[in-house]
Amino acid sequence: MFIEKFAISDELAHRMLRAAREKAREQQIAVNIAIVDEGGHLIVFERMDNAPLLSIEIAQNKAYTAVAFGLPTHEWYSLIEHQPALKTGIVHTNRLVVFGGGYPVRYQGKLAGGIGVSGGSEEQDQLICEAALQVLAER
Repeated sequence: MFIEKFAISDELAHRMLRAAREKAREQQIAVNIAIVDEGGHLIVFERMDNAPLLSIEIAQNKAYTAVAFGLPTHEWYSLIEHQPALKTGIVHTNRLVVFGGGYPVRYQGKLAGGIGVSGGSEEQDQLICEAALQVLAER
């Protein structure tokens, strides 16, 4: 038996990257932008001029977290905040990010990849991701 999967194409990933970069420039911030396929593998990445070095790995981990669990990263904390054992333990999970700036990418209801942005505030990173996701609505 087989299951049908979708993956973000290189062309789509680049269109999303351009939209994210444009939104970051509108906000006058420099960020790192990572887009991964449905398996969490990097498709495209950009570090804008002067984007924080520490945020390189964070952006990639946000994209990975979003695709690995199929949830935006900002939804994680509310799931664990009232569960002390889980809250204490899960944060040690490699590559898990529990704050905003990572979103799953879906096509026809199926997980096709993820995007992660880091370098601005949590709100700015989320807005940049959302701008990139608008590319899907324009298709």
